[in-house]
Amino acid sequence: MRLLYNILFNIGFALSAPWYFLKMYRRGSWQAGFGERFGLYDAKLKQALTNRQVIWFHAVSVGEVNLCTQLIRAMEPLLPLHKIVVSTTTSTGMGLLRDHLPAHITKVYYPIDRRKHIQRAIGLINPEVVILVEAEIWPNFLWSLQRRGVPYFLVNARLSERSFRGYRRFGFLFRDLFAGFEGVGAQNEADAKRLLQLGCRKEAIHVVGSLKFDAAKLDDTRTLDITSLLGQLGVVPDTVVLVAGSTHDGEERILASMYLRLKSRFPGLFLVLVPRHHERGAAVGAELQALGVRYIFRKDMRPNTRHKSGDLECLLVNTTGELRHFYTRADIVFVGKSLTAHGGQNPIEPAALGKAVVFGPHMENFPDIAPNFVKANAAVQVADEAGLESALTRLLENPAEREALGQRAQAVVRENLGSIGRTVSMIMDVF
Repeated sequence: MRLLYNILFNIGFALSAPWYFLKMYRRGSWQAGFGERFGLYDAKLKQALTNRQVIWFHAVSVGEVNLCTQLIRAMEPLLPLHKIVVSTTTSTGMGLLRDHLPAHITKVYYPIDRRKHIQRAIGLINPEVVILVEAEIWPNFLWSLQRRGVPYFLVNARLSERSFRGYRRFGFLFRDLFAGFEGVGAQNEADAKRLLQLGCRKEAIHVVGSLKFDAAKLDDTRTLDITSLLGQLGVVPDTVVLVAGSTHDGEERILASMYLRLKSRFPGLFLVLVPRHHERGAAVGAELQALGVRYIFRKDMRPNTRHKSGDLECLLVNTTGELRHFYTRADIVFVGKSLTAHGGQNPIEPAALGKAVVFGPHMENFPDIAPNFVKANAAVQVADEAGLESALTRLLENPAEREALGQRAQAVVRENLGSIGRTVSMIMDVF
């Protein structure tokens, strides 16, 4: 079985490599740490880890990195003699790790799941324990951990129906890997039942809730002054700001067109667009220009440059790691990847700030969280583009409704805090 997996993986990797590397090239900064993706780490890393007890955290990309940083901050004081290594798959994830974690925590790229690369990486890092944050299950990695007797955990585990069917279909490959988890932090009872069916031991499964609520950080201190930043663009304090966060292809055009119609009724309205992938900024800018929307790129802003009120209609954020800051100034938030794409993005961050949150029909990545907000009348879910325009119109007409919606959203977040503490307890019980 392992031989067959490795043969098929090598074939699949050879076929997908051109697309994979093209995607890296388009995102930029692909040269930095490129060798690490093949388990080639520099001598400084080896020196830093020699004779150290290492805990290896892995967070695939931006969403998982945000959770991982909170978990590391909670666990580090409890393990003062251990060295923490954290890996990620994407350059945007690496950027966030470097921004949010101190220098003494080692950050590396996760190796491709070829046996040679995996064995080289694990041999050098030599972890005492591995903690996967919402990670995909890579067989060679977990097989190597099993051979070495390294305990591994899965935290904030969530299984979509599609993932569940896939893992169950290939149970002959994955069942033993799931059975090897020392601890699994499930978000809810439904996920716990699925994990049990996939092979996880009953005693290893703990329902702890979603780490995303704790990661929203209600008491977060923010260093970016968005009010002053928008003030440079002529956005005065009483301007109503619509922030569209983590948008995907097609959504920016819809929102920009909608904005132009809404502005005829609400002249002071200002739009902030934050595409999920900042490298799409140029393409989105071209769409805004074609529609006649007066915009500026976030990267083009200069501290000594100021615009008059009304000169600009939209800020297009083509940077990473700033969305949460822009939420602080929003009056209404649209959560992206929910109108023209499937999955949805995180509604908890704006909800934690008490903002009026709106999202589309596709929130499959948050199968419990999104319905909970809607059920509590703490967010508005719309079925289509027309429904979105209607909801935005209603909220723009009714400031009191916006305020009440945001207060209920913040209450839902507060009710669901505590998952990080429960997750830490699950892991520390094994230590």
